[in-house]
Amino acid sequence: MSDSLGYRGKIAESRRHPRVRMSAPFSCSFARLGLKKWLTPEREGVGVVYDVSEKGARVMSEAKINMGDQIALSLCLPNQASSMFVDLAIVRWGKDQTFGVEFEALSPIAGMRLRKFLNRRSVPAS
Repeated sequence: MSDSLGYRGKIAESRRHPRVRMSAPFSCSFARLGLKKWLTPEREGVGVVYDVSEKGARVMSEAKINMGDQIALSLCLPNQASSMFVDLAIVRWGKDQTFGVEFEALSPIAGMRLRKFLNRRSVPAS
């Protein structure tokens, strides 16, 4: 099962929405959604985004986040005047203080802003 790309290379090649790794991570804030948020004392948190795609992001935070949590996110995309909002994201994995979220509900305007941001980041500098 070993090859020159290794296991990580196979995962990266199979992604429909490639991730863009941030050379300068940016901040985000989030709040839990649904019934679970009322059962936990910590409802909100802040974090740092290390990579992002059209469908999700990898976030580091000291907040207690669990797989399956539903959150709303506010992303402070670099070089943009205002934050971008994700109405619903689901935590798909977590390890230590890092977790991956999948964007489930993104307004058309937020989706357009995110695509433009990603397109600018993925174009090689000349």
